[in-house]
Amino acid sequence: MGFLGKIRACNTWNPLDFLPFILNGERIGNLHRGAAAQLQRWPQHFAVTTHAVHWINAPINAAERTAILAKVVEQLVADELISHCHGEWYSVTASTRAQSRCLIDRAAAPFFGMRAFGQHLNGFVRTPFGIEMWIGQRSATRRHYPGCLDHLVAGGLPAELSLAENLRKECAEEAGMPAELANQAVAVGAVSYCQDSARGLKPDVMYCYDLELPEDFVPSCTDGEVESFRRIPVMDVLELVRDSDAFKLNCNLVIIDFLIRHGVITPEEPDYLQLVRELRGKLPE
Repeated sequence: MGFLGKIRACNTWNPLDFLPFILNGERIGNLHRGAAAQLQRWPQHFAVTTHAVHWINAPINAAERTAILAKVVEQLVADELISHCHGEWYSVTASTRAQSRCLIDRAAAPFFGMRAFGQHLNGFVRTPFGIEMWIGQRSATRRHYPGCLDHLVAGGLPAELSLAENLRKECAEEAGMPAELANQAVAVGAVSYCQDSARGLKPDVMYCYDLELPEDFVPSCTDGEVESFRRIPVMDVLELVRDSDAFKLNCNLVIIDFLIRHGVITPEEPDYLQLVRELRGKLPE
């Protein structure tokens, strides 16, 4: 599939298959047509047309909007149209987290095609032989991508936490990393993509971080999400991304970005300019 194929595998949606979900003139989501039809059960809240789904009579208060969505999600879970509730709240927004209109359970965001935010940390060590990256292997019991390779630290971004707070939390939970070390992570940008998935649409933004780690650091997972860690030479990581499906799909994008920024993927790469451009996929507006 190659590098470009990995990026395009995360950008697979056809806008014609979805209806915009509109609140007060803003598109806050994109519902698959089948999902949109389910919302006709709540005519007091949603007006479903051939062109859009409008949230009507929506309260002004964000907490009241959150409560309405929670009740709808609860029924959709009971009907097995959404697999479960995660218990973590995401901002519902047409743009940034700061422009949140209400909250929704993390697991329900794709059903409504709502924008989600996450953080991915590239943990690496400089050795006499070059860069090595710490890579985790996901637990075989994970709901999504069991057993696949993953970043040292990666996770969703709950609405109630700042980026710095959440990064420290994820570093502690997923890698046993003290806050003093996690605070040294450097924000290096963001990667975005829009994927039509079995759960719905994922128009996601991943904030990217680099953390150069000391030679003697050894991660330890405390939340059971990762089975093991290993340090892998960066050229081997490149080959895994380019030539295999070993990594959780969206991790490929963050690693490709890392490889470009650190000069491992160079301008001699035939698709170099397309890689740089397509790592920041256009999200629905």
